[in-house]
Amino acid sequence: MPSCSASVVFAGPASPGLTLAPLRRGRGDPCHHDAPDGAIWRTSLMRTGPVTARICRGAPDTVDCEAWGPGAGEFIEMLPALLGADDDTTGFQPAEPTLAAAWRRVPHLRLGRTGRVLEALMPAVLEQRVYGTDARRAWRRLVNRYGAPAPGPAPEHLRVPPSADAWRRIPSWEFHLANVDPARARTMVGCAQRADALERLVNRPPDSARAAMMSLPGVGEWTAAETAQRAFGDADALSVGDYHLAKMVGWSLLGHPIDDPAMVELLEPVRPHRHRAVRLLEASGLAVNPRFGPRAPIPNLAEM
Repeated sequence: MPSCSASVVFAGPASPGLTLAPLRRGRGDPCHHDAPDGAIWRTSLMRTGPVTARICRGAPDTVDCEAWGPGAGEFIEMLPALLGADDDTTGFQPAEPTLAAAWRRVPHLRLGRTGRVLEALMPAVLEQRVYGTDARRAWRRLVNRYGAPAPGPAPEHLRVPPSADAWRRIPSWEFHLANVDPARARTMVGCAQRADALERLVNRPPDSARAAMMSLPGVGEWTAAETAQRAFGDADALSVGDYHLAKMVGWSLLGHPIDDPAMVELLEPVRPHRHRAVRLLEASGLAVNPRFGPRAPIPNLAEM
């Protein structure tokens, strides 16, 4: 079986956990595993085939990676980008006191990019208009049933994400059993049918790529932003339309909740780094997000 290894050395502290955290879809994600020894295991379906990778910090400023499978060489080529080695913070000088404090607290936060559009887009569609627990349950079920075994010495539960062809072939009743409503199912199948064009978006400027994604039925501003953050490392992809985000930004920066238009106005001074600002709040521990009341129960479509 093909295997490769490489190391990436940074000018400052290496923080693979911070960079890769947004890629994990819940604790039971079949494509991402945080091991007790601190290593991060990930699977992906590269253009050249499936890959399993083990990523860990080898020294305070160094990240080591071992990869197995037909896609191992391609994955290693993308490793610096995945870890945010080419993340550009030029022009990011937040004047807002909380953002400035967050930047000082985690100056080593880097935004990585996978370069794999469909792998970022499909779970984002699953997360539309539902609670995260429901979306992650659906992701686990669909990947476990339609993904492929992880190559190499991977943890037992890891799977490679489904191919575009596999997504296209999932029957409607399987989406139903995964508690995915027909609208999201149609969007996912439609995106899979346009997979080749979607993957080419990595060659466009991020704002143009987001606009192209939003031309697809069922893909709105929030879904395009969530995809761009992960696939392109888009530092300005603000998740407008998120149920909690505007409230969190308001509480963190102003001491009270705000809505989406107010959030967009509030973060305008840090454009083109609005997503970076949000990630800094989260990673620094300075995000404030009071919760009120219990969550509503999640309807089970499979029982309806």
